Amino acid sequence: MSARLKLTLSYALIVVLAGAALLTVVGVFLLRYVPDVQIPQMLPGEFIPNRSDLLRAFTPVAILVMLFLIVGGFVGGWVLAGRMLAPLGRIGEAARLAAQGSLSHRVALEGPRDEFRDLADVFDSMLEQLEAHVAEQQRFAANASHELRTPLAISQALLEVARSDPGRDVDALIDRLQEVNTRAIDLTEALLLLSRADGRAFVREVVDLSLSSEEAVETLAPLADRRRVSLDVGGDAARALGSPALLQQLVTNLVHNAIVHNLAEGGTVTVRTYARPEAIALVVENTGAVLPPHLVAILAEPFQRGASRTRGDDHAGIGLGLAIAQRITEAHDGSLHLTPRVGGGLNVTVWLPHPYPGPLV
Repeated sequence: MSARLKLTLSYALIVVLAGAALLTVVGVFLLRYVPDVQIPQMLPGEFIPNRSDLLRAFTPVAILVMLFLIVGGFVGGWVLAGRMLAPLGRIGEAARLAAQGSLSHRVALEGPRDEFRDLADVFDSMLEQLEAHVAEQQRFAANASHELRTPLAISQALLEVARSDPGRDVDALIDRLQEVNTRAIDLTEALLLLSRADGRAFVREVVDLSLSSEEAVETLAPLADRRRVSLDVGGDAARALGSPALLQQLVTNLVHNAIVHNLAEGGTVTVRTYARPEAIALVVENTGAVLPPHLVAILAEPFQRGASRTRGDDHAGIGLGLAIAQRITEAHDGSLHLTPRVGGGLNVTVWLPHPYPGPLV
């Protein structure tokens, strides 16, 4: 049976039981005070009914009333159930359209706020988030396909040139192929890291971001030396709860991005960690070109590049550094904020929740 039929039967049963109870009360508590004996007539032509007379008169009326209650209960219950279940029908239609790929449809239920209105609003919110997520994934997949196509096309072109020119320098060809292949591997690993962060498939541990910052600076010090960028790291012990590998990748990506987007010579990168009462903060600031606000707003999008950078053995240019950092931050229930630095460059601030219920001591 459908939910509407079940509700109709329930409503009809309640009405019939209530009517039967009422008739029973009338029969038991009222008729019992009427004696079931023949009462002598006091006046000529006077009729004084006894209990049997009243029962014979009351029974047909009671039967008619019960039939009316049964029919009225079914009809009224069917109409009432239909009105009550109408919002579920609209939500179900929206779910069917979503299953067919149409995520732009909304329930948009009107009327006073009740359980059905709350359910419809939650469903609309879910559809909105799902539509945004699917659009982001489609855009990301299109950009990733384009980025992966480039190194593969370069490799194919190099091989075709080498085949047509047997006298070509083999060592130079191998070096160029290795550079292109390394870039493709870096991009593939970045995509896998993004997928891992989005799925939150990691074990959470307490991680000190100040130690992660020192490790990232130590790892990237050779790259900074080659680009003549000075590194400055310091701050408070900032403990967060999350994946040690992903949080280390977060800090490394931010420092790496700050180095490769710095000034050509004499630039600086400052890394600071703070343990605030409300949250943990990681701040990475670098000198560089002046960035307009509209460009800063999209820097965390996949494959966005804020300024020209030198490509070399540091394999910069993938365009996923800040995107990975933002996804890792969101996977740890934090937030990432980008602001232009006064005088040129970028300030990146990551806020992560405390691993403890109270403020750190």
